[in-house]
Amino acid sequence: MAGPGYSFLGDEERDNVNQVLDTWGLTRFAYDVPNFTSFVRQTEEAFASLAGVRHAIAVNSGTSALITSLAALGVGPGDEVIVPGYTFVASIGSIVLSGATPVLAEIDDTLTIDPADVERKITSKTKAIMPVHMLGAACDMHALGALARRHGLKIVEDVAQACGGSFQGRRLGAHGDIGAFSLNPFKVITSGEGGLVITDDPHLYQRAYAFQDQGWFPLRRDTGDGDILFGLNLRMAELAGAVAVAQIAKLDRVLAATRRAKSALLSRLALPGGCPIRPRRLNDEAGDCATVLVLTCAEREQAQRLATTLGSKTLDDSGRHYYRNMSQLHRLGDRGKSSAVFHRHYAGDPALGTFPSLTRTDDLLSRSVGISIGVSDRYLGAGFGISVQDDDETIDARARTLRDAILSAS
Repeated sequence: MAGPGYSFLGDEERDNVNQVLDTWGLTRFAYDVPNFTSFVRQTEEAFASLAGVRHAIAVNSGTSALITSLAALGVGPGDEVIVPGYTFVASIGSIVLSGATPVLAEIDDTLTIDPADVERKITSKTKAIMPVHMLGAACDMHALGALARRHGLKIVEDVAQACGGSFQGRRLGAHGDIGAFSLNPFKVITSGEGGLVITDDPHLYQRAYAFQDQGWFPLRRDTGDGDILFGLNLRMAELAGAVAVAQIAKLDRVLAATRRAKSALLSRLALPGGCPIRPRRLNDEAGDCATVLVLTCAEREQAQRLATTLGSKTLDDSGRHYYRNMSQLHRLGDRGKSSAVFHRHYAGDPALGTFPSLTRTDDLLSRSVGISIGVSDRYLGAGFGISVQDDDETIDARARTLRDAILSAS
């Protein structure tokens, strides 16, 4: 069910939740509860330590984490933010809700944002890049970091699907200026609903904290150094924090389990050298969360046959994770006909008017099939796979089914 963290829910989470219920300390600011210690604050401290950064803020969702991150950077009307066309709708929606314009970039064969296309999309209005570590795998943060420095841009990492993953030995979310995470049930670890923002920059931390807590300085100090601004109430509740802090303590165990499962499945496939269906390229194999094994085919017809045999679907049929399936973008394109951000960045598709056309993204996703390794989410197109709880006998059987399907589709 859901993400791999669900399989690790246990006594630690239950004991923490019971402690909240025993004291009725339902908010992190339950000052009138004797000897109160906030689980939300513990969540922030634990996650900052794990990520190797100075600051973390716990919020009520991954979408809130993205919006908070953009607000901290001062992204707003007149700005452009470059984001991949293969991502969950919340990535693009957070940019629109910030008043800025999303500029869609192609992905490469890792199914993460293509740094070369990012550079082609930069204009005088570009303020930030939003790399999305899609399906548990890292973007090329070395290339994107160099690009951002060269053009004076900020980086907001969307780590919703790759919590705990890494690139070149450093946790994802800590490479850019600010990072946003989700603790939704379908993510690596979960608190039911929840999100996290991390940064090493004290000024961004102050702004992010203020935005998600009605303009307060960090930890509700009455005074402090930084910007005075209005904010929203996006705070994480104590019940979510009680689960989150226990899950964070288990994060590396969860990742070890997904990586073991993926390795076990791949070792059993033993595909012949000339097989036209292969796992996608990864920017950092060791840092992959291993929640989804993506198989990319030489031809889309092969991918269709493979998906049909497995009772699954290709990744271009993964709901609101693919820009062509986002009805909101159709409306944005219609509304923007006279303003011409879409004309400037996209060649356009005659059938879709000013709706953006990302031909390489379209091609790659139509030739790719996701195999679940612990994340069971039909909207990601991963309708076939294994779980972190499966024994060797089950993995053997699934591997035989998958190998037969691959060879048949080839």
